[in-house]
Amino acid sequence: MDRLPGWAAPAGVGALISGGVAYTLLMKPTSAGAADAPTCLVKLFTGFDCPGCGGTRAAWYLLHGDIPAAAQHHAPLVFAAPFLAYLYVAWTVNRLNLPFKLPMLRISNGALIGFLVAWLAFSILRNLPWAPFTYFYV
Repeated sequence: MDRLPGWAAPAGVGALISGGVAYTLLMKPTSAGAADAPTCLVKLFTGFDCPGCGGTRAAWYLLHGDIPAAAQHHAPLVFAAPFLAYLYVAWTVNRLNLPFKLPMLRISNGALIGFLVAWLAFSILRNLPWAPFTYFYV
C-alpha cells in the first residue's frame, strides 16, 4: 500500500474544520434557545452550563470578530483558538514539501494542566448564581 501524500492529512483535517465552521455559521446558535435542537443534554436536564456550553456561540462570535461576546460565552475557547489555529497551520506547512518550515508550538504538561484546571474553574464558577459569575452564565 502506498503512503498518502503529505497534503492528504492536513486537507482532511481542513475539511473537518470547514464543516464545523459551516455548521456554526448556518445554525446561527445565538438565536437558538436552550431546548432547541441541537441542545446540551446537561443544561436541558440539570439547568447547569456544562464545560462546553457556549462553545458554539463563542465560535460564532469569533467568526464574526466579536471577541468580548465570544469570551462571555466561552472564555477558554477564545484563549485556546489562536494556539489551535497556529498548531494547525504549522503542522500543515511542515507536512508539505515547502522550502521553509514553521516552528512547532511545544506545550508543556504544566501549561496543559494549568489550562485544564482554569477550564474546570471556569466551568464551576460560571454556574454560581451571584455576580460577577452570572456574567458568564449562558
